[in-house]
Amino acid sequence: MGCEPPQRLVRALGEMYGDAAAADWLAGLPALTERALAAEDGLTVERVAAPGGRSSLVVLVRRADGTPAALKLAPPVAGPGLERAALEHWNGWGAVKPLDTPPPAGTELDASGGLLLERLHPEVSLRSLPEAKALLEAAGTLRRLWVEPPAGHAFETVATRTERQSAGMRAAAEADPELAPLVDAALAARAELVEGAPELLLLHGNFRQSKVLSGERAPWLTVGPEPLVGERAYDLARLVRDRAEDLIASPGGPATGRRRVKKLAESLEVEQARLHGWTLFRAVESGTRALAEGRRQMGEVNLEFAGWL
Repeated sequence: MGCEPPQRLVRALGEMYGDAAAADWLAGLPALTERALAAEDGLTVERVAAPGGRSSLVVLVRRADGTPAALKLAPPVAGPGLERAALEHWNGWGAVKPLDTPPPAGTELDASGGLLLERLHPEVSLRSLPEAKALLEAAGTLRRLWVEPPAGHAFETVATRTERQSAGMRAAAEADPELAPLVDAALAARAELVEGAPELLLLHGNFRQSKVLSGERAPWLTVGPEPLVGERAYDLARLVRDRAEDLIASPGGPATGRRRVKKLAESLEVEQARLHGWTLFRAVESGTRALAEGRRQMGEVNLEFAGWL
């Protein structure tokens, strides 16, 4: 069929889940793809989106009526059922829209393990825009996603996710005492923020400029949620450090990073102190996780950014 996974995906799955688990899923990917394609009559394959993402295979297809679509296949550990639930709840409002028939109530994902989505332009994300314009468009897109979660949802909370992540951060500090001051500051910020959480809204969970693609139905639509429920400041915090590698290379990087916190907080009516705290936590968490996965350059960039805060 020619649906070979891009090397970027192969490497990333190994980094995130371990080589053995990644190899097991990749070995079953041809059969999984066949089942997903057979789940809807008349799908024809065009090509695999490359270089693609770090957590799923995206196959560009056409439906029987000629409509372009994208078939997304992700390992169970990535939570594809929760992604489906969030996308169905948003129903195209600020996000890519599912095209296939949803599974019966109470099931996590259909038997094929695939998710058929409207076709966006994978080669055109907000990162193709100048920074100021990209941040403006990103903020407008993210605002649309912050809605009440569906009744009876299965999404984890910000408190639950960040508590789980905290274990890895503590392990990183124990392995490298030089990280301890940053980790301690991030964990202290989290403890205070979780104690006074002001709202429980549906969040994207991994929102950044590269997750917002050009579309036909709307100029910009988000993809790839890792949904959870909690406060807006948590979701916005990942956007604050977008293009951090460019800021690191700039002599005015630290000041620009701090201004970004203030500007985004004001534009989206989020309390600046809470955004600052979640930005610190998420930067340290991402940095220590990247180091643990062997992505040293990315880890150091995130930790340097955290140090500015």
